[in-house]
Amino acid sequence: MADGAPEGATPEVEWLNDAEQQAWRALVTGISIISRQLNSDLLAAHDLSVDDYGILAMLSEATDDRLRFGELANILRVPKAHVTYRFRRLEKQGLVTREVCETDARGAFAVLTPAGRARIETAAPSHVASVRRLVIDNLTAAQLAGLEDAMRAIVDADSAEAPDRF
Repeated sequence: MADGAPEGATPEVEWLNDAEQQAWRALVTGISIISRQLNSDLLAAHDLSVDDYGILAMLSEATDDRLRFGELANILRVPKAHVTYRFRRLEKQGLVTREVCETDARGAFAVLTPAGRARIETAAPSHVASVRRLVIDNLTAAQLAGLEDAMRAIVDADSAEAPDRF
């Protein structure tokens, strides 16, 4: 088709032009490279996946090292079931624990243990080094600012669309 749409495509869809397609593919490929390498680096050095690290990091930054499971899922932008699944692995390692919410019998808190605090503090420097190697050091200050602006627009649109999705 002359307009760049795939053969048999629905005409109501506004297909990506060449520049949009190139940007989209670069984004998807970049995210894949970064995610895969960060995960590999964390697993090799600290026996933590990127998801594990995210849970420990968010708990380490929370007041009293604790968050409700739903709040943790919202911060990480993943389903609550995903947090619960990852949490079990971390719990078996003694890095986190679950505490009942005194004011809501149905609720529970995810809590960082001292061992979890030690693990995140040990893992953070090498994680930051990986982030720097994979992203920060490859961008100019202007590119980094543009990246933040672009990603903030996407996050803000998602937040407006479904603020409590998970």
